[in-house]
Amino acid sequence: MNTKIMLNEDQIPKQWYNIIPDMPGPLAPVINPRTLKPVTPEDMLAIFPLSIIEQEMSPQRWIDIPDEVREIYKLWRPSPLYRAHRLEQALGTPAKIYYKYEGVSPAGSHKPNSAIPQAWYNKQAGIRRLATETGAGQWGSSLALACSMFGLECTVYMVKVSCSQKPYRKSMMQLWGANVIPSPSEFTNAGRAILAHDPDNMGSLGIAISEAVEDAASHADTNYALGSVLNHVCLHQTVIGQEAKEQMKIAGDYPDVVIACCGGGSNFAGLTFPFIADRAAGKKVRCLAVEPASCPTLTKGIYAFDYGDTAKMAPISMMYTLGHDFMPPGIHAGGLRYHGDSPLVSQLYHAGEIEAKSYKQNACFEGAVLFARSEGIVPAPESSHALRAAIDEAVLAKEEGKEKTILFGLSGHGQLDMGAYDAYLSGALEDYEYPEEKIREALERLPKVG
Repeated sequence: MNTKIMLNEDQIPKQWYNIIPDMPGPLAPVINPRTLKPVTPEDMLAIFPLSIIEQEMSPQRWIDIPDEVREIYKLWRPSPLYRAHRLEQALGTPAKIYYKYEGVSPAGSHKPNSAIPQAWYNKQAGIRRLATETGAGQWGSSLALACSMFGLECTVYMVKVSCSQKPYRKSMMQLWGANVIPSPSEFTNAGRAILAHDPDNMGSLGIAISEAVEDAASHADTNYALGSVLNHVCLHQTVIGQEAKEQMKIAGDYPDVVIACCGGGSNFAGLTFPFIADRAAGKKVRCLAVEPASCPTLTKGIYAFDYGDTAKMAPISMMYTLGHDFMPPGIHAGGLRYHGDSPLVSQLYHAGEIEAKSYKQNACFEGAVLFARSEGIVPAPESSHALRAAIDEAVLAKEEGKEKTILFGLSGHGQLDMGAYDAYLSGALEDYEYPEEKIREALERLPKVG
């Protein structure tokens, strides 16, 4: 038995939902890393078009989606929502499990939801090239796709360990015309400095961000595009949650808990923010962010001002952080290896509006294999974290003998992650739990702000 709930093209959201007006209290200022004063729109014009800056700072609850963007969204949106009957049967649970599947996009994940509008706004501003970073390659491939749609050049700094783990992600980016550079590299001052200190450095998202920002800031025809963390990226992803709410209505159901994996926060924001709006209006719904035990930003980080990148070039934001020079192990969920988290997600967690949990990667792959053998879809390693939490919620419902409705985000497929699955199936996949003393060391180097 399989329940697939679809919307038609006319039901693709016409507006993005901006959670800022519904946040618990005012936002902390974003700080210029050079002046240590709050950033102004002028400060950001070196790397972003004005339209994106306006979205980043907008107080408007609803922001119109350009028709040209919605037209490209039609390639994969609305994405399906499934009832996971076979998984429920495998678990013997009274819980109802639904999942919103974003792996139907051309790039295989949720990331094009923001890549397409970012490329479009930059094209409108007369920009010729976009520079970005990527971990597992989901964002890099999505921006490469978006740039190919609008005739832009694309340079992607891919975290070196992920570049070796996921060679076909690199191939996908190159197929769409992107120039892919393993990071840290010799192409930027930031990269050269890191390699001079540590020639064998395998990279991090913080380092790759430094290289991409430097590239954009030093070329007048180039802007920077970020795949997570910032407000406008979270905004673009809310098409996921808006659609999911409509699909849950069709199912005649509403979730008790909404679960999504969380690295920088864009996927979590995209699925949960529209439900958090319901929570702000008095509806009872839990929202759970799930992260890797090897990069436990929310569950073990501190809420403080920190740089968004390793080289201290990106703005300083108030967020949960493990320290801007934190070096996570090379786990296969490369998209979750960021030292910080979205300021919006961080503030919600600090205010107690959302929950957070972390898992080691073997437990996540165990759940992913069960899911693949019951539902047929191979989850991305990142998505397997949300799946693991959904399974645990369903098992708890069984133990308590209670009915429960669970919605989780299957943010992408894992068909280009077979190396990780090979490692798991052969018993070679290692678990990492980052040592507390390493986190404390990184946190000692936070900027002195406020």
